[in-house]
Amino acid sequence: MGTTKMVSLLNHSLNVTTKDGRTFVGQLLAFDGFMNLVLSDCQEYRHIKKQNVPSNSVYEEKRMLGLVILRGEFIVSLSVQGPPPMDPSMRGSLLSGPGVARPAGRGIPLGQAPVGLAGPVRGVGYTAPPPPAGFGRGAPPPGFRPV
Repeated sequence: MGTTKMVSLLNHSLNVTTKDGRTFVGQLLAFDGFMNLVLSDCQEYRHIKKQNVPSNSVYEEKRMLGLVILRGEFIVSLSVQGPPPMDPSMRGSLLSGPGVARPAGRGIPLGQAPVGLAGPVRGVGYTAPPPPAGFGRGAPPPGFRPV
């Protein structure tokens, strides 16, 4: 699929089949040049054959995965299952919940660092020792120009 076609599928509900026969159904959030896909609210469907029963009974096992990254190497087919949920401008207004968005407090006032991480206090203690002397690197040998 071309990238133009894939861009038009963003936010659509997709049905993706992989090499091992599993089917993933979710909303397309992102893709890249390798056809890696990011699906949100993803569900996995597996077709399982019963070993003990002589007839060819196959049942489908479903599990909810959530946010999934599918490697493009394993994708066999891709089909559209449904349109995007709704108008993007309306979607943002519906997601807001009660309360005010604030960062979580960690128990430390903003103006101070923790006790062991504050650094030296001005005017207390000695000054820093002088740097160590050189290791005998004097002038260059005769005929060499310094760089």
